[in-house]
Amino acid sequence: MAQSRNGLTAAVLSVSGSFLVLLAFTTKSWLVTDGKLKDPEFETLGLWVVCLKGFEDPRHFYDTRFHNCSWVFEEEYYIISDIIFEDFYIATQCFFTACILLAVSGLFYSALYLYLNKAYECYIQILSAGILNIAAAVCSSIALIIFGVYGDSREWMPHWEHTDLGWSFGVAVTGSIALYFSGVLYVIEQRIYKVKQEKMATQTSNYNYEANDLIQLSHTAV
Repeated sequence: MAQSRNGLTAAVLSVSGSFLVLLAFTTKSWLVTDGKLKDPEFETLGLWVVCLKGFEDPRHFYDTRFHNCSWVFEEEYYIISDIIFEDFYIATQCFFTACILLAVSGLFYSALYLYLNKAYECYIQILSAGILNIAAAVCSSIALIIFGVYGDSREWMPHWEHTDLGWSFGVAVTGSIALYFSGVLYVIEQRIYKVKQEKMATQTSNYNYEANDLIQLSHTAV
């Protein structure tokens, strides 16, 4: 059985959503400065990279300033690691990483669905792709809600009134929506395949009964 338009749409959304969440995962603009400060200490931050410009420990425990973009686990950042790694930030990283793993797994089953042609072969692939995409979207939603609530708060980065959620956050939202739609369409497609399989099984059973009846009638006539 060839792939339906509904199934192909789900596959396209799965690929698009996975690409967008991967893009958000690897870029550094989840939180950005609004550009209204002349010398902002903070510039941009992603899940794994932070860009600082003259930032120093607000507690003044160390006389060190940071002027570059670096991986958040960079050794020199140990001085301010407790400032960067707030609980909500770690939770965002964990949930969004789970989203990426689930979305990539969903791509595998989407590829199998596009490769296979028979309904009985596609049944498990469609259901798996749908469940994985919905689970990825749920994990992403949790991460986005957590970061949206706490990322722009006054208790984290300096000059909180001049920080905004960046384009990477928006890309993550768009990718999550695409994954939700993809997952729902896959579940619908799986249901359609299941109904068709049941009809085919019923028709086959009826045909066998009719064939047996004809054989019995022929034997009786003889």
